[in-house]
Amino acid sequence: MKITNDKTENRQMYLTIEVEPEEVEESMEAAYKELVKKTRIPGFRKGKAPRNIFERYLGRESLLEEAVNDMLPKVYEKAVEEHKIEAIAQPEFEIEKLDPMVLKATVPLRPVVELGDYKSLKVEMEKVDITDEKIDAVMDQLRHQWATWEPVEDRAVEFNDLLVMDVVGVVDEKEMLNQKAAQYQVVEGQTFPLPGFSEQLVGLKPGEEKEIGMDYPADFSDEELAGKHIVFTVKAVEIKQEVLPEVSDEFAKTVSAEFENLQELKDRIYKDMKDRAEQQVKANFEEEVIHSLADISKVEFPPIMVVSETNRILNQQFQRGNQSLEDYLKSANKTEEQLREDLKPSAEHRVIHSLVLGKVADDEKIEVTDAEIDAEIEEMTKNSNEKKEELVKFLNEPQMRESISRTILTRKTVEKLTEYAAVEKKAELSEASNEEKPADETEDEAKTKPAKARKKKKEETE
Repeated sequence: MKITNDKTENRQMYLTIEVEPEEVEESMEAAYKELVKKTRIPGFRKGKAPRNIFERYLGRESLLEEAVNDMLPKVYEKAVEEHKIEAIAQPEFEIEKLDPMVLKATVPLRPVVELGDYKSLKVEMEKVDITDEKIDAVMDQLRHQWATWEPVEDRAVEFNDLLVMDVVGVVDEKEMLNQKAAQYQVVEGQTFPLPGFSEQLVGLKPGEEKEIGMDYPADFSDEELAGKHIVFTVKAVEIKQEVLPEVSDEFAKTVSAEFENLQELKDRIYKDMKDRAEQQVKANFEEEVIHSLADISKVEFPPIMVVSETNRILNQQFQRGNQSLEDYLKSANKTEEQLREDLKPSAEHRVIHSLVLGKVADDEKIEVTDAEIDAEIEEMTKNSNEKKEELVKFLNEPQMRESISRTILTRKTVEKLTEYAAVEKKAELSEASNEEKPADETEDEAKTKPAKARKKKKEETE
C-alpha cells in the first residue's frame, strides 16, 4: 500500500492511496467469507456456495464494495501512522480507480489558532444611562395598560379610538367574514387585516356604513386569498376613547400592592431598567471583546467544523421549537441547501469565537472543578418542582456534566478576557464611584441614591 500526501490546505490533508492487488484480493476473500454466511444462493446450503458462483449471483461490485469497507480502517490507520495525522473527524474516501485500486482521502485536521495580544486588548464599555425620559416612557406604557375605554358621542372616529363595528368581508361573492360588535383599535399604520384598512375607518360616525375595497398581496400567507380582491362592509356601532389614569400614588398602588406611593414605583422602574441595561451592555461588551480578539488572531480550521456548527444551529432552532424544518422551508420558499448557505456566516463566526476562547483557556490554564459543576447544577435546579431529583440525576450524567463544564469554562474564559480589556475602564468607574459616594453612605442609601437624586432635582425645578 502506497500513501501519498498530495497537498494540505484549509486544514485538510488530501491523500492518494494505491492499494496492491494482493491486499485487494485478501480483503475480497475476507468479504466473501463473511457475506456467504448471510446469503442464501439457490442450489447451495447457506455458507457453502463457491466464490465464483457467489460473485456471479451477487455481482463482483457488491463483493468489492464490502472489501473496500473492510480495507478503509486499515488504510486510515496506516495513513495516520505514516504522516502523523492529527485528525478531528473521519476522512472522506472516494474510489478513483478499481484496477489497480486507487483511493482518494480528504482528512480534516486539527485547527490552528495563533492568538493576538489579548492582554493588551482594550474595548470601551458603553455607559448605562437611565434618564427621566426613559422612566416616563415606561410609565406611559403602564398607563396604557391600566387605561379605561369610555364611549364618546357627537364625533367621528379618530386614530387610537376603539371602534365597535359590524363587519362583513366578501371575496369572489363568497362571505369570508361576518362579525357583530367586533372591537377594533384604529391605529395609524396598522397592517391588520390589510394595510390601509385602519385609515379608511377614520371619519366614520356611529350608525354610518362604508364599503372598503382592498387587494390581498400576491405573496399573502393564505394562498386561497393571495392576489384576490375583498370588499369589507363596515357599520360603525360605537366609538370609545382611551382614558389614561393620572400619575399618582393611587395609580402606583393600582399597578401593584407592593408600592405604597409613586416614588416606589419609579424606583422599581429605574432598578429594573438599569439591571436590564447593564446585562445588555455586559453581553455587548463581551461579544465585542471576543470579536476584537478574533480580528487580531489567525485561525485556520477544516470546513467540516462549519458543517457541524450549522447542524447544531438547525437542531437548536427546530428540535426545540414549534415549527419543523420542513414547514419552515416551505413557508420561506427555500431549500435546505439555501438555508445552510444563509447560516454559514453565523456558523463560521461561532466556530472562530469558540476556537479563540479555547486557546485563551489553554494559555491561561483555566480549569473547571467538580465543585463548580455541582454548584452550577444546584443553581440550575434550585427553582425546580417536585421532580428536582430526576433533573439533578439527568444533569449529573457524564455527557451533561461535560456540557456544563464547557459552559462554565467559556464563562470563566470570557471573564478573564474582559478583565484584561476593561482594566482601565473599570478603574475609571471605581474612581468616579468613590468620588460620588460619601465615606459614611450606607449600602441601602447607595442603592436608592438615583431615585433620591431625581426627586431632589424635581423639587429644585419646582
